Amino acid sequence: MIHLMQIKRDDLRGPEIAAMLEAHLKDFEPHSPPESRHALDLDGLRRPEVHFYTAWENNELLGCGAFKRLDDTHAEIKSMRTDPNHLRKGVARAILAHLIEEARAAGLQRLSLETGPMAHFAPARRLYQAFGFTYCEPFGSYREDPYSVFMTRRLAN
Repeated sequence: MIHLMQIKRDDLRGPEIAAMLEAHLKDFEPHSPPESRHALDLDGLRRPEVHFYTAWENNELLGCGAFKRLDDTHAEIKSMRTDPNHLRKGVARAILAHLIEEARAAGLQRLSLETGPMAHFAPARRLYQAFGFTYCEPFGSYREDPYSVFMTRRLAN
C-alpha cells in the first residue's frame, strides 16, 4: 500500500504524464481496433471540460485519472491509469475515489465510463463495480461496439 500518496489537479505539462499517457494509448493497441479506442490524447485532456488528476508519492508519478463534463449534470471518467510498477497498491482506488468526490463537489449527478469487455480490462471493471458502477447502454456520442462496455453510477449529493 502507498502511504504518502498525494492526488492533485494536473496541467499535463510534465514529461512523466506525457510518457504515462503514451503508454496508456499503446496499451489499447492489441485489444481493440483504432475506431474503438476512445482515450483522449494530451490536447484532448487539456480541454476546459476535462478535470485531470495525478497521484504522486514524493516525486514519482503513480497514476492518473480524469473526468470530462458531458453536460451540467453528467461526466465521463477518462484516462484511468496506474503505473505498472504500482499495480495492486491502491492507486486506482484512491484516484477513482478522488474523481467521485471532485465530480460531486462540481455539482455533477452522474459519472459514466467506457471500457473494454476483454479479460485485459477485467480488473478495471471489477474496480468500477466495487465503487457502485453498473452496466448501462451507450451514452453521449457512443454507439454499440463489440469492443466496448459502458458503466454508470449516480452521485449522491
